[in-house]
Amino acid sequence: MKSIFRQVALIGKYHAAVPPAVAASTRAAMDDIANFLAAQGCEVVVERDTASNAGLAGYPTLEVAEIGAQCDLGLVVGGDGTMLGIGRQLARHGVPLIGINQGRLGFITDIPLEHFRTVLPPMLAGEYEEDQRTLMHARVLRDGQCVFDALAMNDVVVNRGATSGMVELRVEVDGHFVANQRADGLIVASPTGSTAYALSAGGPLLHPSIHGWVLVPIAPHTLSNRPIVLPDSVEIGIELVAGRDASANFDMQSLASLLHGDRISVRRSQHKVRFLHPKGWTYFDTLRKKLHWNEGA
Repeated sequence: MKSIFRQVALIGKYHAAVPPAVAASTRAAMDDIANFLAAQGCEVVVERDTASNAGLAGYPTLEVAEIGAQCDLGLVVGGDGTMLGIGRQLARHGVPLIGINQGRLGFITDIPLEHFRTVLPPMLAGEYEEDQRTLMHARVLRDGQCVFDALAMNDVVVNRGATSGMVELRVEVDGHFVANQRADGLIVASPTGSTAYALSAGGPLLHPSIHGWVLVPIAPHTLSNRPIVLPDSVEIGIELVAGRDASANFDMQSLASLLHGDRISVRRSQHKVRFLHPKGWTYFDTLRKKLHWNEGA
């Protein structure tokens, strides 16, 4: 089967802090995948930081923005953290992404590394399921001025300081007062992020087709403070009323320190991330596999 994707970009664990053993493993895996893609008729390029940090040579390299402008497909080798980072950057370009799981859990990098040779050919030929995920656009406002701006695919999290007590947060939805919450923090999670931090804090699972977010308090002082599902058409406002050393995290990959009176605004982004999965894939397959449902049945 011939690939319908002419130019394919390989993206791996591209952060400079990747341990040498991981970099060597990524390099070997990506060499195998690159050779395989070339045999399928694809023109292979490598994301520039991936090539540099993994020591991958022999392929043309492109910056992320160039991949967005030129490539037909991104093939991400790593774990969900790798996919979150590149997904946010490529969403505005509409480049579809396939995830090959070299990490541990892999909710969104769902193809096991050892199976890529059998799974990829039909996908490259056009036999796949497309799954679009909405991004959140978050801003930190201080005295009415934006001091931090970020996209998030999983979640926006307001956390207390590591050595301090609870934070007090004023929560609004579309300008309507909801509550003042005292807790260790608050999570605003997308359906994609509902299986991440929000799940461990007691939040529900949201199917990716649901146009909604879940608001999940972290260890709330009042036990009647429960998770609530909201439509993603609303704007959520979170103001830091009290608490020391608080911060706002975006996908746990970027962070803003907060002062009293700072306001975090969360809206739906105009951009979506496009994931491609093997034909016949369903979200429930992922849940059964990753959450170990039906074991022993």
